[in-house]
Amino acid sequence: MLVILFWFGVVGVLFSYFLYPLILGFIPRRSGIGRDIAQANALQRVSLIVTAHNEAHRIQEKIENCLALDYPELEIIVASDASTDDTDQIVLAYQVRGVKLARSEERKGKEHAQLQAIKRATGDILIFSDVATSIPEDALGRMVRYFDDPTVGAVSSEDRFVSRDGSIVGEGAYVRYEMWLRGLESDRAGLVGLSGSFFAARRSVCDEWDIYSPSDFNTALNCARHGLVAVTAPDVLGLYQDVADASKEYQRKIRTIIRGLTALSRHLEVLNPIRFGWFSFQVFGHKLMRWAVPWFQVLLFIISVLLTGHGVIYKVALLVQILFYGVVIAGHLKPGLRERTVFKIPYFFVQVNLAIARATIDFLKGRRMTVWTPSKR
Repeated sequence: MLVILFWFGVVGVLFSYFLYPLILGFIPRRSGIGRDIAQANALQRVSLIVTAHNEAHRIQEKIENCLALDYPELEIIVASDASTDDTDQIVLAYQVRGVKLARSEERKGKEHAQLQAIKRATGDILIFSDVATSIPEDALGRMVRYFDDPTVGAVSSEDRFVSRDGSIVGEGAYVRYEMWLRGLESDRAGLVGLSGSFFAARRSVCDEWDIYSPSDFNTALNCARHGLVAVTAPDVLGLYQDVADASKEYQRKIRTIIRGLTALSRHLEVLNPIRFGWFSFQVFGHKLMRWAVPWFQVLLFIISVLLTGHGVIYKVALLVQILFYGVVIAGHLKPGLRERTVFKIPYFFVQVNLAIARATIDFLKGRRMTVWTPSKR
């Protein structure tokens, strides 16, 4: 039994990060991939929805960024989640330039505020963006061209960090991995989650808007319900600065995971492969199995200790784990070591899984994250 549990733990730890993308590589790519989207039809009418809560210090900069975008007859709507500062007044000052305000009188969260804007929007394509995200001038045109493919229901941008001096920060190993995995999913049954700070969707996909689930996951799910796919757009970037207080990144991860767990618990039908096909497998592999990794780590370590006297392979497995966690502890005690890849990647991996474990416990205790406070950047 212990041997079975050992290999169960090994597979559990490796599945989401290694075995899942390997299996995706053997799944046939969906038809229509690789078509020249540059040969698009006439541009469709677009509504750009910016979600804000108490963003008086930077909403003006965001509106100016939106007004500078190169897209004809762009409808701009600011969805205010019951802001109590001067956010709404600043937005109203831009009414003469066509900017609209959709205000939630009661603070019920980001998705509820977005719903108020959706009700007012007139576009065939709805584009959602956060205040902290800067959109390149030609990004909307590039993004909308993906909808020339009738099987595409939503399009996700790719995030890029901007340093304090204004330069784009180079991609780390984890970001490159995530973008590669996104590409695999995009070419199969579609993304299981979009970049929540900047994405687009057909109006029909937004008809079922669950205000208690993150819009990035709910939109991908709605695409699958309509027989459409959500795809990634490597040539469409969302630029934003990292959080000003790095110590709060851990709490941000916890909030994100709790919201993801909430979404999945509200839509368990998405795990039904008879109804959702390969999309169901992708949700299982990318979401559910990744959230289970910290518990598989604990299981694997305990079983490795119990089996250490039963063979070389178990001794090696235990030694590898001890060395791995030793590197993490060293990186924690001496932060300067984290600048080196050999320390940085294991430290980040453990930090993410600690956040997953904490978020799972909080979720099981009944904690939910409907309302949100934008991170300071």
